Amino acid sequence: MTEKFEYAPQGVCARRIEFELDNGKLHNVKFYGGCPGNLQAIPKLIEGQDADHIAKILRGNSCAGRGTSCADQLAVAIEAALQKKAS
Repeated sequence: MTEKFEYAPQGVCARRIEFELDNGKLHNVKFYGGCPGNLQAIPKLIEGQDADHIAKILRGNSCAGRGTSCADQLAVAIEAALQKKAS
C-alpha cells in the first residue's frame, strides 16, 4: 500500500519535501525550494531504494556548517514516516 508523506524541513533552503512509501521503498521524492541540481539528483539516486537504508546514509549530512542539510532533513522525514507507519 502506497502512502504519501509531506514534511516541512527546518534550517535549510527547501520549504517542503514530499515522498511516497510503498512496502518500505521510497518513490516520487520531491523537494520544493533549495539547490536545484542537488535536489533533482537525490530523488533519482534513491528512487525505489529501501527507506530505512537511505535514512541511515543521509542522516547527519551538513550544508555550510548548519548542522543539517536537505538530505539530512529528508532522513528526518523518512524516519518520522517509518515511525508513524510502525505505530
